[in-house]
Amino acid sequence: MRVARVGWRRYLNGVNFGVVVVILFVMLPIYWLVISSLKQPAALGATPPQFFPNPLSLTNYRDAFSTYGFGVYFRNSVVVTIATTILVLFFGSLAGYGLGRLPMRGKSTILITLLIISLFPGIAVVPPLYLLERTVGILNSYQALIIPYTAFNLPFAIWILRNYFQGIPKEMEETGRIDGASPWRIYWSIVMPQALPGLFTAGVFTFTAAWTEFLMALTFNNSNSFRTIPVGIALFGTPFNIPYGTIFAASVVAVIPIGILVFVFRKSVVSGLTSGSVKG
Repeated sequence: MRVARVGWRRYLNGVNFGVVVVILFVMLPIYWLVISSLKQPAALGATPPQFFPNPLSLTNYRDAFSTYGFGVYFRNSVVVTIATTILVLFFGSLAGYGLGRLPMRGKSTILITLLIISLFPGIAVVPPLYLLERTVGILNSYQALIIPYTAFNLPFAIWILRNYFQGIPKEMEETGRIDGASPWRIYWSIVMPQALPGLFTAGVFTFTAAWTEFLMALTFNNSNSFRTIPVGIALFGTPFNIPYGTIFAASVVAVIPIGILVFVFRKSVVSGLTSGSVKG
């Protein structure tokens, strides 16, 4: 018995050590990004490298906003990402509810089609989408990104929400019908509150995908007034001068919203993913 306890304790110590190693491996690049953004330009290429810059400097952050117009890129990303997330959650929740709760023919065909669409490489559809948007006349606008972002993120959101809706007890809807509630009232007041973890999961993934997307943003919006963060940071500097410190500072600001979102909704995201993996 004592030998078993000793073996179990060694196993736990080994697991804890492995967890610490993984955390350090993941956090080291983030730490290096942050401290590099706080270094003075002359200290970025110092040998040996400075792991604790002294003095700390906000010059890179000031240059990102004042010299390179990072504030415009940040605003554009916020508008495009929030609009995309709202549209995906609205249409995805309706489709997910219909596929998960209502009697419907061809459910399997619809779900397989959605799965195929979600696996389709985005680069293959960028040229025809560009020609389509040029014909319609929406290039260099928020709509040029919101519409394709919504279309490409909907299949994944529908899958998550459909699986989550299937896990909600049907007795709750039946109680609402007995009380005389309309189908829309049942959907909005009874089902949706129970599906919040699934909505948060789909919302976080949609927000992250739209916030970090590069290829479409580069292709559809070449006007500086509508560029988003990934494209804006990629175009910092000139062919003869790359402001690494400013790029690091802008990158730190860019990852803050995603970090806050994941931290705030981390439990809901885990719950939504777990539900989607075992139901349906």
